Amino acid sequence: MSIPPEALQKLVQEIESQAIASQQQIGVVKAQISTKQRDIRLLQLTSSELASLPKDTNVYEGVGKMFIHSPINTVDKRLSSETETLKNDITGLGKRLHYLETTHQKSKEHIEQIFKGSSA
Repeated sequence: MSIPPEALQKLVQEIESQAIASQQQIGVVKAQISTKQRDIRLLQLTSSELASLPKDTNVYEGVGKMFIHSPINTVDKRLSSETETLKNDITGLGKRLHYLETTHQKSKEHIEQIFKGSSA
């Protein structure tokens, strides 16, 4: 039982397009993970700077074009919350990255199998 060359070519093109799309999405996801990791480092640095300040220090947060006085513990809680949210986002992106890498690898394997099968 042989597959016609036209159908084989169409199948290979579909698999190649899926592999290319996966490869592009892998780059996007890696960039998103990198950005979120950088944001976490900035939040941790800000939090450590706040921890080194005396408890009675006036702290202000930017809201639009103005600054609002906020207690240090409120700012620290917000920073911790944002850090946890970013860590959860990175976990989700890591799962997506694994899925995309698996999809890309399987696409390459399928193309190799098709070529090995057609030349045999």
